[in-house]
Amino acid sequence: MDIEEKRIKHLEMIQGVINRLAGNSFAIKGWSITLVSALIAIAVDKSDGKFIFIALLPAAIFWILDGYFLWQERLFRELHNAVRLGQKDKAEDNFTMDTSLYLDKVPNWFATTFYITKKKPNTLLYFHGIVVLCILIATKLIG
Repeated sequence: MDIEEKRIKHLEMIQGVINRLAGNSFAIKGWSITLVSALIAIAVDKSDGKFIFIALLPAAIFWILDGYFLWQERLFRELHNAVRLGQKDKAEDNFTMDTSLYLDKVPNWFATTFYITKKKPNTLLYFHGIVVLCILIATKLIG
């Protein structure tokens, strides 16, 4: 197997991980909406605001998990670019999946999860922030 075939196989491996991480992120968003909606519906049915406060816990957990998956996805994209451009000859030889070399090129997990940067809009902040905002509004309405 020549170097170009190795590079293509390595890129396919990395792309597979990126696709799984993106799929996990999509599933997390779906679970977040489903679970929070169910808890709000129970709270409305029982006229009890306690269920809405319970909805804050899974909303926060899903937000944190989604941030982790996005952070990992960005790290693997950096690895993908390095292999694609041939910058990591050693990486191509052993099919490394180590993303620790790119930690300085990607905002850390916390920043990826919660901050808006000038380079990239934080879709997680918008999506999960709106979920939390809806929970707080529902708490006020049912209160």
